[in-house]
Amino acid sequence: MPETLQTTDVAAFDAGFLDQTAIAVRAAGSALRERFGEVVRHQTRDELMRALASNDDAALDILRPRLTSLRPDAGWVEDELDGGELPPGEWWVVDPAEGNVNHLHALPEWAVTATLVRENQPVLTAVHLPLTGETYTARTGAGAHLDGRPLRVSGTEDLGLSIVATSQARPDEDEKVVRRVGSSITAMLFDALVVRTAVPATLHLANVAAGRIDAFWQFAGARADLLPGALLVTEAGGRISDAEGRPWTPQSESFLAAAHGVHAEAVATLSR
Repeated sequence: MPETLQTTDVAAFDAGFLDQTAIAVRAAGSALRERFGEVVRHQTRDELMRALASNDDAALDILRPRLTSLRPDAGWVEDELDGGELPPGEWWVVDPAEGNVNHLHALPEWAVTATLVRENQPVLTAVHLPLTGETYTARTGAGAHLDGRPLRVSGTEDLGLSIVATSQARPDEDEKVVRRVGSSITAMLFDALVVRTAVPATLHLANVAAGRIDAFWQFAGARADLLPGALLVTEAGGRISDAEGRPWTPQSESFLAAAHGVHAEAVATLSR
């Protein structure tokens, strides 16, 4: 996958198809918003996992039938921690509660995402933030939008003037990856203006597409974390690669999305 995603035949995916996808994620978001409010207490990992699954199921009960009716022959991926290449064909890559742990802790940073992927290329995506009511959408060759308004990455050309962001390693991540995350944050603290560290990745990438954040990086990211934002950023005029500047694919061990003016500097910082 190059720095700007490959153009693919999207004749079947007109604006109405994307609108229906957006309607589906909004409906799922409404169900999760009704469950949002008090902190959900848990004393063990098992209790936490059950609470996370309950949120996922509430959203999936809405998403699965609606998206399946839109593209009946597409496969279905809903495990937000899965990574790597998908089998050939079309797949719905869905995160029913992106930032689920934030939802359980009554924090506002969470979303619902649905991305249609063809031959490992995202061809359309819808990302809904239920608490703000915002919906980010993108379709290959048609640009990225926030509630219908076109998005454009920032024109910043100096990493020293940039706000950058990353997500932490996943739970039970390999120690080598955890240490790489830590060293990359240290490097960015020296070179960038402000470093933001939080989950979920998709919301950072939406902010890159909107020009609010200048760069985002992550190591060992999952498909559901990165594919929606990869399409949003490229359709908003940004660049994606791995952390060394090489073409990114779902099999890559790192990910970088940035405005054109700071991409090379970000690669240099992350490669130290």
